Amino acid sequence: MSHIVVLGAGLGGLIMAYEMKAKLRREDRLTVINLGSSYSFVPSNPWVAVGWRQPADITVDFAPVLKQQGIELRPEGAKRVHPQENRVELNDSSSVDYDYLIIATGPDLAFDEIPGLGPDAHTQSVCDTNHALQAKVAFEALVKKPGPVVIGAVQGASCYGPAYEFAFILDTALRNARVRDRVPMTFVTPEPYIGHLGLDGVGDTKGLIESAMRNRHIKWITNARTTKVEPDKMVVEEVNDDGSLKAVHELPQAFSMLLPAFRGVPAVHGIEGLTNPRGFITIDKHQRNPAFPRIFAIGVCVAIPPVGKTPLAVGVPKTGFMIESMVTATAQNIAALLRGEEPKAVASWNAVCLADFGDDGIAFVAQPQIPPRNVNWSSQGLWVHAAKIGFEKYFLRKIRQGKPETFYENLVLDMLGIKKLKEIHLETAD
Repeated sequence: MSHIVVLGAGLGGLIMAYEMKAKLRREDRLTVINLGSSYSFVPSNPWVAVGWRQPADITVDFAPVLKQQGIELRPEGAKRVHPQENRVELNDSSSVDYDYLIIATGPDLAFDEIPGLGPDAHTQSVCDTNHALQAKVAFEALVKKPGPVVIGAVQGASCYGPAYEFAFILDTALRNARVRDRVPMTFVTPEPYIGHLGLDGVGDTKGLIESAMRNRHIKWITNARTTKVEPDKMVVEEVNDDGSLKAVHELPQAFSMLLPAFRGVPAVHGIEGLTNPRGFITIDKHQRNPAFPRIFAIGVCVAIPPVGKTPLAVGVPKTGFMIESMVTATAQNIAALLRGEEPKAVASWNAVCLADFGDDGIAFVAQPQIPPRNVNWSSQGLWVHAAKIGFEKYFLRKIRQGKPETFYENLVLDMLGIKKLKEIHLETAD
C-alpha cells in the first residue's frame, strides 16, 4: 500500500486528486491537504469585482465530493513540508506521512514587495475571491464618485491575462453605468509591449489588444516598474530597453487593481533542493523534483524560466491547458512508479486562454507555450465571452462531480477549427 498526498486544492490540486484517484490501486490511499474545503473558480473573480457574479455562484464545498470519491481531506492546511522525512507538518502541529507528495499549492501573493500594494493597502486585487468582493465595494464607490483608474501588473508578475481582462471588463461595467466618460484609464505593465503576456506574444495579441485599448480609450505604459502606491496616486518608473530610467509617472488614482508578483508559499519556500530562490518547485520533464524524487509538482507553484530577456522581470504564466497536461503526466508517472516502472509521461506545456473583455474577448493558442511554436494563433470576437461563460459552468460542474475528464484539448480543437464556442455555454447551461 502507498500513500499519495496532494498539497493544495485549487484549480490544479482538485483535478490532480480526481485524476490520481482514478489511477491508484485498490490498496492505495489518497489524501488532500488544504486550508479549509472551499474551492472558488478564480477565472471568474473579475466578474465578482464588478458585481456580475456573487461568490456563492463560483464557490464549491468539495469536502462531500472528496468523501464520495474515497479521498481523505485534511483541512488544517500545511505549515511546512519536510522532504527528508517524507512528511507534511500541518498548522495544528500534526503531520501527514507520504510515499509520494504532489505539490499544487499555487502561489503566495507578494503584495509586501511594493509599498502600498494590495487590498490591505491602496490597490485592489482579483487574485482571490475575497479580494474581488472587496474590489466590488471600491467599484461601487467609483461609480458613485468617478475618477482616474489604473489597472495592470507589477514587475515580477507572471499572469497577465487577468489584468487585461479586468481592464476591459471594468470599461464595460463603467459604460453600462454611464460613467465611463468621467473615468480616465491607464494600463501599466512590466511587459516590453502590450500583449506580450509573458510569452513573447501569441499570434497577433500585440495588435489585437492594442487596437482594443485604443477603441476603448485606455492608455498604457509598458516597461513599467511600480515603486509605490499612495491613497490617491501611483508612482511608476518607465524604463528603456536597456533598463535605464526613461520617465517617472505619478498617476492619479481613485481606483486601481494591480496583479502582484508571485512566489512560493511559506510551507515550501527556502527548502534547499526543492525550490528556486523565489520559492517555486524545481522539476524535471516528468514533473518530479530532482533532489527529492518522492515529490512532484504541478501548476503555478512550478518553476519555469522566463521567455527571453526583458528590461524588467516578466514571469511565464501557467495556463489551464498547461496545468491540465501537468496533472495527467504526473498521475501517469506516479501510477508507473506504483507498478515498479519508471516515469515516462511528459506534459505538453501548451497554452490556451480565453480572455473575456466583458462583451467580447480574445482567445489564443500557443503550442508549445515557449516559442518557436507549431501553433501560434489568436482571434477576437463575441464568441469568446460566451465561451468563457461556458468554461466557467463546465469547470464548476466538473469540480462538483469529481470527474477526472479533460477539457482544454477539445477546446483547442474547437478554436483552431474556428468553431463558435458559445455552443459550450448552451450545452452546459442545464
